[in-house]
Amino acid sequence: MDLDLAKFNMVEQQIRPWNVLSSQILETIAAVPRENFVPKQHRHLAFADMQIPIGDGQVMMQPKVEARLLQELAPERDDFALEIGAGTGYVAALLAQTALEVHTIEYRESLVELAALNLLTNNIKNVDVIHGDAGRGWKSDIEYQTIFVSGSVIQLPQGYLDLLCIGGRLVAVVGDGPVMNAIRVRRVDAESWHTDYLFETVLPPLDNIEQPNRFVF
Repeated sequence: MDLDLAKFNMVEQQIRPWNVLSSQILETIAAVPRENFVPKQHRHLAFADMQIPIGDGQVMMQPKVEARLLQELAPERDDFALEIGAGTGYVAALLAQTALEVHTIEYRESLVELAALNLLTNNIKNVDVIHGDAGRGWKSDIEYQTIFVSGSVIQLPQGYLDLLCIGGRLVAVVGDGPVMNAIRVRRVDAESWHTDYLFETVLPPLDNIEQPNRFVF
């Protein structure tokens, strides 16, 4: 498999057609070897236009979705960034190229270990992988400029929104299927947030998110 050609085709045939044109984001994608964050048995699918299973019902997002969300998040060099749902560590690795420091929260111990190993192996040093349950919110003394939610939620926990500094941005996939919405939220001031609806997609839920009541008649 020609990895360079596969990555080139991923960018030109998947990512650019999804209006991901930011030179910063395209350079970030070029800088991080996605194949190193894909489970070995699926390495041949690293650049395919699909969600890649990583175990326990969890997936890596399609490359075009990762890239588009990152572009909409617009991380900056001095940002403190938060990711909810570390997975294999790939999104954290992307954020690490464009932010000062990244904290990524993961519920599953096996994925905590995998993400930390992948980041270490790829010499990415400005990411802290934290074992914790952030499905319904996360407590922190830090205010973040950027938050990337790497799993779907029925609705955004207020606890995520409260972690944003004024002017901070969050991207997430929200809804209950079969169609969900990718959104960007910007904190306007201490008491208000503005939401933009970006595109439709589907993503497996975060662990331990609050589920809606299901009435059976």
